[in-house]
Amino acid sequence: MNKRAILLAAAAVAGTLALSGCVANASSSSDATKLTVDSTADDCVVSSGEAPSGTIAFTVSNSSDQVSEFYLLADDGLRIVGEVENVGPGVTRDLVVQAKPGDYFTVCKPGMVGDGVGRAAFTVTDSGKPVELAGDLQQQGEAAATNYVAYVKDQVAQLVPATQAFLDAYLAGDDETARSLYPTTRADYERIEPVAESFGDLDPEIDFREADVAEGDEWTGWHRIEKDLWPPAAADNGGTEYVALTPTERSYYADKLVANTQELYDAVHADDYTVTIDAISNGAIGLLEEVASGKITGEEEIWSHTDLWDFQANLEGARVAYEGVRDIVETKDADLVSQIDEQFSSLEDQLSAYGSLDSGFTYYNELTTAQVKDLADGVNALSEPLSQLTAVLVQ
Repeated sequence: MNKRAILLAAAAVAGTLALSGCVANASSSSDATKLTVDSTADDCVVSSGEAPSGTIAFTVSNSSDQVSEFYLLADDGLRIVGEVENVGPGVTRDLVVQAKPGDYFTVCKPGMVGDGVGRAAFTVTDSGKPVELAGDLQQQGEAAATNYVAYVKDQVAQLVPATQAFLDAYLAGDDETARSLYPTTRADYERIEPVAESFGDLDPEIDFREADVAEGDEWTGWHRIEKDLWPPAAADNGGTEYVALTPTERSYYADKLVANTQELYDAVHADDYTVTIDAISNGAIGLLEEVASGKITGEEEIWSHTDLWDFQANLEGARVAYEGVRDIVETKDADLVSQIDEQFSSLEDQLSAYGSLDSGFTYYNELTTAQVKDLADGVNALSEPLSQLTAVLVQ
């Protein structure tokens, strides 16, 4: 991932980038719209829920007793338009962004883990002034990398407590609750799976399927627990009756998953963790390949059949990575961007016919052959133009 290291010191000051119509801005200007943010233990109070397009300066004060973060999110609630982190108790820091008209969200994250608090809608109205990408291509790429790192850190910060909640239910023997939490908790991981894969053995220990494990290697992680929660019949288990894990064995695999998830958290929160701009675009491509090779075939969640939850998360992660570099690519090949935009929207609409992460999806084993083929065709239609993204980006 490290062809060209991009230092993250700027992220601690005012991490901003060209995401969903926002562009980097190194410093506040005299005509900026100035807003205040009070980050408390259980709320995130912004002085106004709207601002005109152009430069917006958020002055973030932390009145809680924990280190906090503030995010401006795009309309999907996932893409990070700008963030300021490491705001200590009693400390005030600034976030400056240049925003195009549109819908956004604001949220604070005391303790820097979990979903955050005080999430609220934020509207940028049209000031009539153009908002263009700032800086040269290298600066735009560095800004894109900064905010993609912030997105990865945010997803893993949500994964840690969500995994613990899932495992608490599993260890308590509350399998019904554990089964209900399994697919939604995994979404935080599936959105950034290529990042985990970049850390050597970490992804195999967290997410290998039984069929992927080499003979003699230990099988651990999500899918080991999945099999225990959805025990297969002997006919689906090589003709052997499945033997449920004992409480001691459950604790062993749960502890391993907690430790590996924490290791992932520590890795992406390390001071020297960086990405390159081509790694972002290749991540988008890789996530669609994940869908094609595992989710659309039903092989990923072979016991739970929750493949469409993973499909949705992979698609969201691919969209975030793509949007991070979209405006840069558009200056080089507007036709390609138009194709990718169209196919993303089409595939998202297709998948939404089967449910959502909030309401749940149709289980994979309930899909007809024709429905699987239609989804596969949609994946292929997006994969073709998306596969060209990196080549255009780095040319």
